[in-house]
Amino acid sequence: MSAMNKIREPKQERSIETKNKIINAGLEVFASVGYYGTNTAEIARVAGVSTGIVYGYFHDKRDILLCVLDIYIQKVTRPIVEIMEGLSAPVDIKALSEKLMTEVIGIHEDNARLHNTLHALAATDEGVNSSFIALEREITEKISSRFIELGFDGNAMSEKVHSAMNLIQSFAHEYVFDKHDYIDYSVMRGLVLTMVTQLFA
Repeated sequence: MSAMNKIREPKQERSIETKNKIINAGLEVFASVGYYGTNTAEIARVAGVSTGIVYGYFHDKRDILLCVLDIYIQKVTRPIVEIMEGLSAPVDIKALSEKLMTEVIGIHEDNARLHNTLHALAATDEGVNSSFIALEREITEKISSRFIELGFDGNAMSEKVHSAMNLIQSFAHEYVFDKHDYIDYSVMRGLVLTMVTQLFA
């Protein structure tokens, strides 16, 4: 069950705006100080509302976090889906891989602090972990279906797409967060792109 089903849904426009202000404030605070460094009072302060109003919409900060997670998932999914939807046959896999890699790196850079907060929680919070697993499945299925629509052989398509996703995600994580001084990331990027391209050759 998603977070949105657990929380009272306001009907009036003003109430909807208030709830969204609280969620956006939660996003800002979680990204700034992490989940455990955040309390409901601080979210209320940033949202410009009383703590009582926050509790009128949410049970606790975890409910706010799950709504923030929904926003994060939409932000990271939408650009990838739009790239895939804009394709037409024949597809240049290498060019597509480069475009997707650039997009994924940008997503990691733009959402770095929130990414770290959410992924750290995935190890201990089943709700957060389940959302990330569902995200991986959704992207794998959408990309796989799109490739088959574009004329690719459907044999082991989900496995190929998931492997490609893992390669690109791992490189983006290395490039944005790890920054090992013994790695030439231009060389690694080329290797990853070659491996991804070969999966669909």
